[in-house]
Amino acid sequence: MRWTLKPKPQTEKIKTLQKALQVDTAIANLLLQRGIDTFEDAKTFFRPSLSDLHDPFLMKDMDLAVARIEKAIANKENILVYGDYDVDGTTSVALMSTYLKTKYPLVHTYIPNRYDEGYGVSYKGINFALENDFSLIIALDCGIKSVEKVAHAKKLGIDFIICDHHRPGSEIPKAAAVLDPKREDCNYPYKELCGCGVGFKLVQALASKEGKTVEDLTEYLDLVATAIGADIVPINGENRALAYFGLQVINTNPRPGIKAILDKVEKTELTITDVVFIVAPRINAAGRMKHGNYAVTLLTEEEHDKANQYASEIDEYNLDRRETDKQITEEALKQIEDQKEQNRLTTVVYHENWHKGVIGIVASRLTETYYRPTIVFTKSGEKLAASARSVRGFDVYNAIEACSEHIEQFGGHKYAAGLTLEAENYEAFKQAFEDEVEKTINRNLLTPEIKIDAQINLNDITPKFYRILKQFAPYGPENMTPVFMTENLKDTGYGKCVGADKTHLRLTATQPDTSKSIVCIGFGMGDKLGLISDKKPFNAVYSIDDNEWKGKVTLQLKLRDIKA
Repeated sequence: MRWTLKPKPQTEKIKTLQKALQVDTAIANLLLQRGIDTFEDAKTFFRPSLSDLHDPFLMKDMDLAVARIEKAIANKENILVYGDYDVDGTTSVALMSTYLKTKYPLVHTYIPNRYDEGYGVSYKGINFALENDFSLIIALDCGIKSVEKVAHAKKLGIDFIICDHHRPGSEIPKAAAVLDPKREDCNYPYKELCGCGVGFKLVQALASKEGKTVEDLTEYLDLVATAIGADIVPINGENRALAYFGLQVINTNPRPGIKAILDKVEKTELTITDVVFIVAPRINAAGRMKHGNYAVTLLTEEEHDKANQYASEIDEYNLDRRETDKQITEEALKQIEDQKEQNRLTTVVYHENWHKGVIGIVASRLTETYYRPTIVFTKSGEKLAASARSVRGFDVYNAIEACSEHIEQFGGHKYAAGLTLEAENYEAFKQAFEDEVEKTINRNLLTPEIKIDAQINLNDITPKFYRILKQFAPYGPENMTPVFMTENLKDTGYGKCVGADKTHLRLTATQPDTSKSIVCIGFGMGDKLGLISDKKPFNAVYSIDDNEWKGKVTLQLKLRDIKA
């Protein structure tokens, strides 16, 4: 692991902020690193408010989208709410359809089949709309690159409203309205909304025409917070407020579908991390193993008994997903070893029978193992489909785009993308991708990095310090869990490997010239016991956590890495 200590802000700035907020140096340092340098900025950060949300009509085409929906309702048109099969897409569809049905009955939902139709807007979906007399499709978390499909639908008399957050291509679809803050001609102040977030802004705009405020829409924020966590978008600005209040809804009064998921795992107070690792995988499992419709059905169900039944089914899909991704990961690792490809700068693997629903997860697992840009292919109909994942700091989307002569279609983000190509182009693409990465990547990025916010001493870790630290949540990109480094630590002599298979490290750390000692836990770090045994001095990188044991809550250090 590379340890990188973030640059410390100017001393004068730290002193000024310290004085304004009455906090210690480490807290002021953390805030300045996050771009918070005034009392007002800090107040917005620590006390998010729904009034901080921007006017939805600042988004390009929002007025057109609202007018087209109002026209559809006035003319009694059938409206089809269409979304991708992942968490962001299914929560978006649940949100939009639930809201529209509170004011208008002729609303139906459509999630494309991952295996039959693939990602995004499909011709099959448009044909479904034509055959069932839908004249308006609201596409969520997809559509920004569907230029030809939107044009085809228009010829058939079907209008599109697109609510997307992915990067547009060179041409914007000729839809009735295209809502995407990443449009170059869109002046919306916040660019990092997820698809469900864009959908929420449309709901906010529609509701405002009836005199409702955003406070009247909080019941939908459990869906928005789930999508923000699952889609790994920055949790700053508008997303921070949406996630903050969405978590409150999840923890106090979630919709029956989310409550049914939480009842299965007997979890009470959820953080955004819990949403990512508990709620999101179960919602995703429906689209991965069966069909995304199951997730929408769960998220829109109002009866608790039925929601519990759907949640049980989705739990089974999630268990199947776990088994499948474990098996495929093992096969992919063996393929890399057999083909002696460990020395490449990229990982590109393919097997025609791999389950398309889990190749994204497998790509993430392989990235964790070899830490390099990774693409996992499988057969999808007559073509090959793939999921790509990247390492921190490298834009895999740009690298794939540079190989576009070998690709049929692609889309995604800096760190995650999807693509399809003809089978005969696989080897040429694989080599082109390796060449592009070799040409553009900084070799340092191929070693995992731990970014350290600040160097502190054990004496700095007080209950007050931790109380303020907890208010930095919810954590996520652009506001990650604060990571600290402390030097010259020693174990009290009772450090040991713990856990059923003895793979975790537990010790009590002390520091010279301090009276403080604190328990440390290092998950998966049992092999580092030798570094701390016999009271050898060591340096540690960690986050601060609380540990509850027999009703007593104490602070502990959650180790990220240790070095002699």
